[in-house]
Amino acid sequence: MTLMLASVQSPAEAEIAVAQGADILDCKDTAHGALGALSSARIAEIVAAVGGRRPVSAVVDLSHEAPLARKAIEDAASTGVDFVKFAAPATPDADALISALSPLCEKIKLVAVLFADLGPDLERLPHFAKAGFAGVMLDTAHKNKGRLLDHMSIGALSAFVARCRELGLGAGLAGSLEAPDVPRLLVMSPDVLGFRGALCVAKDRRAAIDGEATALIRDLIPHGAAKRNSVAAPSAAGSDNVDWSLVGRGYATESRSDGEVDHVFVRDLVIPVEIGAYAHERGRVQRVRFNVEADVYRNNGAEDMRSIFSYDVVIDAIKVILSSGHIDLVETIAERLAESVLLHERVRAVSVQIEKLDVAPGAVGVRIRRERPAETAKIHQLFPGLADVADAKPKS
Repeated sequence: MTLMLASVQSPAEAEIAVAQGADILDCKDTAHGALGALSSARIAEIVAAVGGRRPVSAVVDLSHEAPLARKAIEDAASTGVDFVKFAAPATPDADALISALSPLCEKIKLVAVLFADLGPDLERLPHFAKAGFAGVMLDTAHKNKGRLLDHMSIGALSAFVARCRELGLGAGLAGSLEAPDVPRLLVMSPDVLGFRGALCVAKDRRAAIDGEATALIRDLIPHGAAKRNSVAAPSAAGSDNVDWSLVGRGYATESRSDGEVDHVFVRDLVIPVEIGAYAHERGRVQRVRFNVEADVYRNNGAEDMRSIFSYDVVIDAIKVILSSGHIDLVETIAERLAESVLLHERVRAVSVQIEKLDVAPGAVGVRIRRERPAETAKIHQLFPGLADVADAKPKS
């Protein structure tokens, strides 16, 4: 389950974020950089306004002196927030400082922030886990120099989320994220996606939060109350821990065999790939051409990102598969790609054609077509366990 984090800087903004369904509110002073800290008094006002309806986090400026760092965290925690966030130090004494903060983790949920545009040291993730941190978030330090996806590839972000999961850390992604980024990042199942600028008037992170913009982002992230790990989530609405308003909104599907279908395609995409079963094919790349077409159920809703299945999702799936290293067979890539695309519940069927361009005068490869079984009601991959709950829910 991926949660939506909204950065707010006043009780009024917090109220808008709560009304539009944000899962976590993050207290932040946007006038002072990526992780500007609000005063303790203002954080306390926001916590009081939220009144326990959502978890609240707060940003603190972290000193490199352990006693001062501990005091800043404890002061923020005393306002009643559920999480305390800070920029992870990138200095030689970072490990010592992380260890010094470890005792606080017994009573305060700490989240370290790494900056994708400043060369984050992901080898430090085990240190955060060992110290007892609740999670780690990737963000961007310079908001005018690109989005998260401009600084780290889909494969690298997917590996970050997977590594956090292995270590028992919550994984968050943020950094000038926009609406088209959401479906691309959801397939990684991060615990949190964080937003500020995308929620604001004119997409200006220093402007006020806008209700309609916040609603758009909210609708792009399937939401409920499932909980996977320690960075989790608002209280459940209902006794079965599932937000059943999702049914009918396109996240949990029923049979739609008579629905209109669009065809979303990626055509003639050529990528250098480490591929081949022969010994002479190892240690070098070959040009491989991808043609993919997905049959997608039409969503007749608003004319914005809520109504489309993005071709970026197909391209990202290819990149994630190829990031795993050498693959012997084009058939393996084709099957993995078809399986990945069909994880999206609006996709009815997918055709994949993959051609190696450097082994013969022409092209050689494979073409497959895979369909979603008509008798199987698929559930979006971000809802583990939802199918079982749906089967057990009494029929009205």
